[in-house]
Amino acid sequence: MFDAERMSLIPFSGIRKVFEEVNRRVAQGQHIINLGIGRPDFDTPANIKEAAKKALDDGQVHYASNYGIEELRRAIADKFARDNKLIFDPAAEIMVTVGANEAVFITMMSFINPGDEVLIPDPCWPHYAPCVHLVGGVPIALPVYEENDFNPVKRDIIERCSEQTKLIVVNSPNNPTGAIYTRQTLEAIAAVAVEKNLLVLADEIYEYLIYGDGVHYSLAAFPGMRERTVTVNGFSKSYSMTGWRLGYVGVDKSLMPALIRSHQYATNCVSTFSQYGAVEALNGPQHEMRAMVAEFSRRRDLVSTRLGSMKHISFSEPKGAFYVMVNVSGTGKETQTVADELLDAGVAVVPGTTLGSHGGDFIRLSYANSYENLEIAMTRMADYFKGL
Repeated sequence: MFDAERMSLIPFSGIRKVFEEVNRRVAQGQHIINLGIGRPDFDTPANIKEAAKKALDDGQVHYASNYGIEELRRAIADKFARDNKLIFDPAAEIMVTVGANEAVFITMMSFINPGDEVLIPDPCWPHYAPCVHLVGGVPIALPVYEENDFNPVKRDIIERCSEQTKLIVVNSPNNPTGAIYTRQTLEAIAAVAVEKNLLVLADEIYEYLIYGDGVHYSLAAFPGMRERTVTVNGFSKSYSMTGWRLGYVGVDKSLMPALIRSHQYATNCVSTFSQYGAVEALNGPQHEMRAMVAEFSRRRDLVSTRLGSMKHISFSEPKGAFYVMVNVSGTGKETQTVADELLDAGVAVVPGTTLGSHGGDFIRLSYANSYENLEIAMTRMADYFKGL
């Protein structure tokens, strides 16, 4: 009875519902392969942990700057210059956040007024729209399609823009589709953003998780985009640091005053000693990160091969991140029913209905699980679909 009215628009995370149900069933003795959670199953590399431990021993236990420790901001600026061809001033254009999650929320808090519209590719990670609702904005679904490798189409973007449109969300490599946006797609988004004077939130958290001949392009590097793009990234996925809660943003200095104020009153600063671990992640050896990416690529190949032989389904082979969207409309069953029945068969997946208004034909699999577990899960899925 005390809830704010806005909370009626905020669902409990469908992904977390799956997570909690898996935990309940496992506690009761059921053997379940969990393909529902987007969490690397590797440990954080030892050199990163040792750097954080040393920082603790060295007394790095007090408040840090709201922007983040200087050493980490310099390392992030170097990374942007090296990998993304983006030059940011570490003193005024870089901020460390409590995961990419906080970066997304404070972007909406800082720039979205009540009634402003935000275009969100759909299906999508179910974090963007609630953040828009929480600040009084209006999320607008921008459909993406399996036959187009889940890349947005310029015509659809233009059709969904209105006088109230303020911001476009870009997430590439993409959760939940595994898509990588092509240069042509990003050029189209940039053209619309410049023409209509829109902001863009570019969520690049899966940047290093790219397979085959895929290429990642940072939208802020396109002409006219640096001054209107909030580039979000972090350490959770590439360095298996989900529990560390470390993200960051790179923005033109004209956008930072609003962001830093939102950050000040939301969290103040990120835990100091963990930031020293992040410095080591960026500046230290990269071989363990590359080995993780190679293993994810091997798992992707296994999942793609096995799915390709299953009845009643279709899918677009993922090119990045560690997800695949499987079209189950050929089963004649609702996606929630398929997810429930697969859970009974010992495989946890996320129903597409929790991933946006255009996810109803799909289930999402995460192959951030061991190769051996994936083999078991694929066999259980093949048996399930064969038996329909």
